[in-house]
Amino acid sequence: MPKTWVVVAESSRAKIFELKKKNTPLKELKDFLHPSSRLHEQQISSDLPGNTHDNHGYAGHKMTAQTTIKEQESMSFAKTIGQHIEKARSKGEFQQLILMSPPAFLGQLRKQLSRQTFKRIISEIDKNLVRHTPHDIRAHLPYHF
Repeated sequence: MPKTWVVVAESSRAKIFELKKKNTPLKELKDFLHPSSRLHEQQISSDLPGNTHDNHGYAGHKMTAQTTIKEQESMSFAKTIGQHIEKARSKGEFQQLILMSPPAFLGQLRKQLSRQTFKRIISEIDKNLVRHTPHDIRAHLPYHF
């Protein structure tokens, strides 16, 4: 069986497992945390500029919407995970890749992967299982693993 990595991720946490043989437990290789994604939007945006006013007293829009800030944090984390996966692929640390993530984050993560890495994806599972046990995660893999 080719070396297979299982990447289980969400916007604030990710785990990378290695799947060695069929019907064997997953081996955790790496655990990523991104605490900024778990902060409340107000905590993230507290240092940003506030509302602006023009000469006529009309209030303008905030420089950056709070939802955009949360999305930026999520994209930043997806980039970090993507870079780790890219380096590992270039070193030959895996031949196959399985991604498990909620749909929105899965899309962000996919954008961070090169064509060469993208070709190695053999399965995508759009569920948030990052806080589950390795046994539970294993149970969600396609039957042939």
